[in-house]
Amino acid sequence: MIRLSAFADEISADPIEQLDCLEENGVRFVEFRSILGKNVMDLSESEHREFRDLLESRGFGISAIGSPIGKVAIAEPFEPHRQQFLKAIELASFYGTPNIRVFSYYLPAGDDPALHRDEVLRRMATKAEMARERGLRLVLENERGIYGDTAARNLDIVVSINSTALGLAFDPANFLEVGQPIDEAWAALRDHVTHFHVKDFDPVQKKCVPAGQGAGQIGRLIADAVARGYEGFCTLEPHLLVAAQSHGFTGPVRFGEASSALKAELENYKVLYA
Repeated sequence: MIRLSAFADEISADPIEQLDCLEENGVRFVEFRSILGKNVMDLSESEHREFRDLLESRGFGISAIGSPIGKVAIAEPFEPHRQQFLKAIELASFYGTPNIRVFSYYLPAGDDPALHRDEVLRRMATKAEMARERGLRLVLENERGIYGDTAARNLDIVVSINSTALGLAFDPANFLEVGQPIDEAWAALRDHVTHFHVKDFDPVQKKCVPAGQGAGQIGRLIADAVARGYEGFCTLEPHLLVAAQSHGFTGPVRFGEASSALKAELENYKVLYA
């Protein structure tokens, strides 16, 4: 059985409104990216304590820290970013989740990605080892404009580092946006997928759409993963109203639409969820 989660900041900046909407839609986990208009990495200690207390009082869990770690230029110095990553590790422990969402660095425009492979791998290996030492796991998201925007480079990262503390967060829409065929991406990566981001994409309209209405084959991929033993999270990240580089927004009404569409896909493929 899989568990449903969501980037709740797609609903509202207000944490109470976030949880109210999730509850209405039967989603009991949050992929924690932001509240109050502040990124998870920028909240004060008191804001974190208040939010954790709210989650516990309402019976919600955290599926992952939705950090922006690795969403910086590869040319920037590593040490300041490593210190930020240490904060993400502490937050994962604070919220009781083993998962930290990460990225694999923006490349200079026009550069051959191969020029930056060694440095990407060095940084990712360092962070994977830091996570392993704390009993945590990195879930590496593919995204346009970063080193790991194609299946081949994501596979290279995870196979080269070969760590139990590094898996892949598979996002079908992000692959479609860079012209990566979904069947090809899934065949290459499915053995390394430890997390799903549910975002579908219509290549004709060039916009994000509810699950099952685009080319992401979300229900089929999740069903295949479950048949192969997957028991992790499927995290709604619909981006139905705003699909920007640093954030997405869906709103409470369309979030309900996105949630219903995902459930319909899962039920069509006889995938059990909670």
